[in-house]
Amino acid sequence: MAQWNQLQQLETRYLEQLYHLYSDSFPMELRQFLAPWIESQDWAYAANKESHATLVFHNLLGEIDQQYSRFLQENNVLYQHNLRRIKQHLQSKYLEKPMEIARIVARCLWEEQRLLQTATTAQQDGQAAHPSGTVVTEKQQILEHNLRDIRKRVQDMEQKMKMLENLQDDFDFNYKTLKSAGARQLPPDRRWLSIEQMLSALDQLRRQIVTEMAALLSVMDFVQKNLTDEELADWKRRQQIACIGGPPTSAWTALETWFHLSGESQLQIRQQIRKLEELQQKVSYKGDPIIQHRPALEEKIVDLFRNLMKSAFTGVQFTYKVRLLVKFSELNYQLKIKVCIDKESGDAIRGSRKFNILGTNTKVMNMEESNNGSLSAEFKHLTLREQRCGNGGRTNSDASLIVTEELHLITFETEVYHQGLKIDLETHSLPVVVISNICQMPNAWASILWYNMLTNHPKNVNFFTKPPVATWDQVAEILSWQFSSTTKRGLTIEQLTTLAEKLLGPCVNYSGCQITWAKFCKENMAGKGFSFWVWLDNIIDLVKKYILALWNEGYIMGFISKERERAILSPKPPGTFLLRFSESSKEGGITFTWVEKDISGKTQIQSVEPYTKQQLSSMSFAEIIMGYKIMDATNILVSPLVYLFPDIPKEEAFGKYCRPEAQPEPELTDGCTIQPYLKTKFICVTPSPSVFMDFPDSELLANGFSGTNSGNTSDLFPMSPRTLDSLMHNEAAEATPAHLESLTTLDMTEDMTS
Repeated sequence: MAQWNQLQQLETRYLEQLYHLYSDSFPMELRQFLAPWIESQDWAYAANKESHATLVFHNLLGEIDQQYSRFLQENNVLYQHNLRRIKQHLQSKYLEKPMEIARIVARCLWEEQRLLQTATTAQQDGQAAHPSGTVVTEKQQILEHNLRDIRKRVQDMEQKMKMLENLQDDFDFNYKTLKSAGARQLPPDRRWLSIEQMLSALDQLRRQIVTEMAALLSVMDFVQKNLTDEELADWKRRQQIACIGGPPTSAWTALETWFHLSGESQLQIRQQIRKLEELQQKVSYKGDPIIQHRPALEEKIVDLFRNLMKSAFTGVQFTYKVRLLVKFSELNYQLKIKVCIDKESGDAIRGSRKFNILGTNTKVMNMEESNNGSLSAEFKHLTLREQRCGNGGRTNSDASLIVTEELHLITFETEVYHQGLKIDLETHSLPVVVISNICQMPNAWASILWYNMLTNHPKNVNFFTKPPVATWDQVAEILSWQFSSTTKRGLTIEQLTTLAEKLLGPCVNYSGCQITWAKFCKENMAGKGFSFWVWLDNIIDLVKKYILALWNEGYIMGFISKERERAILSPKPPGTFLLRFSESSKEGGITFTWVEKDISGKTQIQSVEPYTKQQLSSMSFAEIIMGYKIMDATNILVSPLVYLFPDIPKEEAFGKYCRPEAQPEPELTDGCTIQPYLKTKFICVTPSPSVFMDFPDSELLANGFSGTNSGNTSDLFPMSPRTLDSLMHNEAAEATPAHLESLTTLDMTEDMTS
């Protein structure tokens, strides 16, 4: 069923969100009229390529004209009018900016898919809840409303406390006056009746206040549990996810506001309870409700405030920064934070390493490190030293975990003295892995990923004694995050499917398939001498350091099976190529594969030997692609790379990433012209089979860099620079297909004086 038809069947609350997606920028009528055609276009690609966006935009106008003709035949005047108006609007707004309308449509389609997925998930769970984004917003609105309501009730209670104090003062004055010698003008019965009425009113107000206080504390308890057990827990979980590359956490300022509102109200109600004690000490009587209920109220508010403060002392990623979410200016420079590691070492695995924190392990919280008056302290330079046992190694030779599976906790402690209360506060970091060598970093990061993906338990340092399995859906999400968190582009469904096949083998549907920790990180892949994670981590490093711009542009297909590669390239014209990552290089490599025709006209798919980090450090991948040549049997250099898949001219895609060639000017010395140095240019060349007849066929063509699979190049030289230059520019001859692992790197010298 078409996506638009599925959307029409959603419940009203989802349809209301759908209506908000559309505006005059992209009218809903147009989405309705051209639904099948709109869904058949690749708007995401058009949003990043102007030539394709222009083509799609003009096709869109053509589709509008066809739909207008259909309405004309149906004599539907209203739709004719609306469609004519829409076309005029689109032409005036997007004719010169076709990529903008492509981005708008792509965004709307993506939001539609997300809405469908949310509705489907809610239906499967048997819930009639709103979409998740709306639920969170409503929950937060309810929480904030409750906190404001509590604040108002506390202020109302303050007014009642003043009324109580005034009433008690009147009663106390009249009672003492009655007992004095000068106040006997009324008959005794009437005098005592007046006092009894005042006492009754006083007792009634006292009972009303303690009853309302008890109810208010119950509401505070309920709201505080929502705040600490749900909102704070959700925020900490989002911090975990953000730590491993997931979406950034929402700002903690809203959380701080809620904590501060709650803390202020609790302190104010505690002052009121103290005021009750003061009033009770002045005036008390048999059955006094203050005597009966004040201790329980005091205990309850102290317990609430203590728990609030303990929850408010929290860590904030990503340096070790601690923050007090309740803002009390009187605590500025009074809270000294002490940091320690593995405080609860009794829970640690026997034989795991132990560490000491060197240097200063304390810091004072102050308001200067924040911008909004909250208290915080940041630890940026913590140094750890391992405690050595007698033999200088780990404390126990039978440790069950390797170093990169050991989890450690960094704990932060302080004491708060406020209004007569002493509260011990403690928070801790997410579990960390301590490494001693950079080569341990990939496996250590894998441990962090696995832990934070599968548990929100804050202190489970024994997690890897029996690591739980993950589903492919969970793993796929964090794998995409590893790219999207450091680049502008995550992984597509097709790329993730290729990775799933490498991990799990061929399968029709990978959703729900289970992956063990050992398979993800410890066991070698089939036919390879390295694990899946080591291979992928090196590819991520390759992308970040050497081909980031090309990845962000979407030019690198990256993860694609050889069967799929052949299937999409075979129908394309000769010279069409794609970029993919090497499956056999442990250190990370990238190659290009292109389609060509042999002498008989048969389609052949060729791949060059992967380029590694070492090679890319001396020459950019864009320049390699732009300069790559094949030398045919007649020593003619031809370029087999013409169009980046699907049909982007090579120069358009990679030309802007190549360094411009400088044009040196001749120098004049004593009236004589001194010509500049001859300019050199490095290009990568793969010889053809006719050049090296002694070498067997191989899967990959040589990539043109020395130090890989070098062949005998004596047949190529001597050759003058001018001859090479003419050969390089003579690309009229068709490249002869080759499957040889021989290579030549040519240092092209161009005569600048000619």
